[in-house]
Amino acid sequence: MASVPAGRTPRPEQFAGRHSSAGHRRGDTPDDLLRAWSLQYGPRTALVHGDTRMTYASLNRRVDRVAAGFQLRGLRPGQRVVVQLPNVPEFVVTVFALMRAGAVPVFCPLPHPAPEVSHLVRVTEAVGYVGPSTYQGFDHTAMVADIAAQTPFLRRVFTFEPPGDASPYGGFSTDPAGCHYFPLGSLDSPSGPALAQSADQVAFLLPSGGAAMTPGPVPRTHGDYARQVRAAAELVSLTENDVYLAALPAGSDVVFGSPGIVGTLSVGGTVVMAENPGPGACLALIEQEGVTFTSVAPATARHWLDALPTTRADVSTLRLVQVWCGTAPLHPAVAEQPGPALGCRLQQLSETPEGPPRRP
Repeated sequence: MASVPAGRTPRPEQFAGRHSSAGHRRGDTPDDLLRAWSLQYGPRTALVHGDTRMTYASLNRRVDRVAAGFQLRGLRPGQRVVVQLPNVPEFVVTVFALMRAGAVPVFCPLPHPAPEVSHLVRVTEAVGYVGPSTYQGFDHTAMVADIAAQTPFLRRVFTFEPPGDASPYGGFSTDPAGCHYFPLGSLDSPSGPALAQSADQVAFLLPSGGAAMTPGPVPRTHGDYARQVRAAAELVSLTENDVYLAALPAGSDVVFGSPGIVGTLSVGGTVVMAENPGPGACLALIEQEGVTFTSVAPATARHWLDALPTTRADVSTLRLVQVWCGTAPLHPAVAEQPGPALGCRLQQLSETPEGPPRRP
């Protein structure tokens, strides 16, 4: 079985000293940053999803109480937890809460089928899973129960239910294999002392590989990711007036921090979560929330452009669209059309099979 690094991931001394003296590595962790943002931007709107609007202060408080809930239910520092949630505020809360509890989130995009989820659980030896009980007709709880029955370590499942929906599985339960199930919404406990963490510790694991590849977990350290987010936000001149539309899966590196969700939060901006990347939903959100930038796949960009004349949505607030083309070259038609048609700047993002997103 393949393994992934755990604990600290030290940087070679010759690079560590150079990066620290240049101000690139400040010893920050994403959780440290969230605490600071909650003080600096407290009453500002951090997350928007449907009728839900969450301020920076309330986001930090929720993360605090969910982190305590994870700890109360047996999660320990260094343990891995697969996170497979739609683009909802609970995704952001869960990831930061796991990091605050010292656990390591393993990002797993929602479209990944059962074999790929099982692979991530096995290769990371994940002790927990966070996902919807059912979503768009697929029974995630049944899927993870099958995986748990075949693994000796997956023993905690936290199920997400949309507000107003009751879980068909009820409250806390335990299956014959000894796997415990908890509604994610039940995690609400008083917080204890803050857990000291190092910038060289692994913050989370990102899956790599395209749709035809088995995802392999890529470790990112706290300090490394804090630096990436800071640099990405500076590159596109993000400010507190920016509104980011998360239309691609939130668990992708592009949407989470290039600069994406975390980059927007780092400057006091607002993140709008969209579960459906289709033009009907997203073009309306751009007009309604005054979205200033977003990240899309080439096919999504084409669908938006095709729908724009009929929807007549006002997208004049857009100033930047990132088009994520993976390892494939961007089609010339897509490369030339979105910027002028949407009246904004286009930024192409691509990657090598071994590396993170890069900007041509």
